[in-house]
Amino acid sequence: MTDQTSSWLLRQIPTPVVAFLARKDVQAVIEWVKEPVYAVALMFALTTIIAQPFYVPSGSMEPSLAIGDAVLAAKFPYGYSRYSIPFVNGPSPEHKLFARLPTVGDVVVFRLPRDTKVTYVKRLIGLPGDRIQMKQGRLWINGKQLPLRPAGVGENEDSYGGYQQSQRFIETLPNGREHVVFKERDEDIANNPGLMAANNTGVYVVPPEHVFMMGDNRDNSLDSRFSQDGRVLGTDYISSSEGGVGYVPLGNLVGRAFVVIGSVDFLNASGFWEWPLQFRFSRVLNWVH
Repeated sequence: MTDQTSSWLLRQIPTPVVAFLARKDVQAVIEWVKEPVYAVALMFALTTIIAQPFYVPSGSMEPSLAIGDAVLAAKFPYGYSRYSIPFVNGPSPEHKLFARLPTVGDVVVFRLPRDTKVTYVKRLIGLPGDRIQMKQGRLWINGKQLPLRPAGVGENEDSYGGYQQSQRFIETLPNGREHVVFKERDEDIANNPGLMAANNTGVYVVPPEHVFMMGDNRDNSLDSRFSQDGRVLGTDYISSSEGGVGYVPLGNLVGRAFVVIGSVDFLNASGFWEWPLQFRFSRVLNWVH
């Protein structure tokens, strides 16, 4: 901006306003709030462009992510849209700035298609054109069953703060990436119509400009196996909840979760005053694989 332009802009400000701003007490207030305003503006810019923390309220991604984890999600891997700006909502964007296709196996933060005010985190399993199916509890991608090898047992926390032992398996995706999943016992699946349906689906063909998401806590995740009205493809089952995830538009992707920056087991705290006592230091700076 030239000196001439600056002078012209100053002349447009009414004289009483200039006089008010020139007062010493007003100048002191401006100096006092200037640094906090700059700090807030910088933080807002960083969380829009670089990375933003997100809270994990459910166990659908256990054992990779625990209930109470705060994960940091990088904004730049998939490009930018209105959803890159914290607290901004609106219709799903059709285009993104610097858009890039995600990689199968990424743990992705995204806006829920049926309610874009809600943010979910799941693992990306299918890209546009991929054929996804569950058969007898095993994941098939493009006609091939994924390798699954036992990895012992682990503690699976439910939404009431209780724990149960679940079977752990290491699943290998078609691109060679591995991740740990929890699976319920066969007898538990057989006695639950919802689990039975989610483990024996039809073939999902991922539409153009969409992706398919699943939780690592394979039998405790409301994900893309459930359409937005709660139906499981190829079955008669309809979820009793408000609805599922369905296929996720690429425009709804917010960022890639890459590290846990904090974790509080608030379910086992009597109140917020006990949260510091329930802080899980062992989870801090755990990379999200």
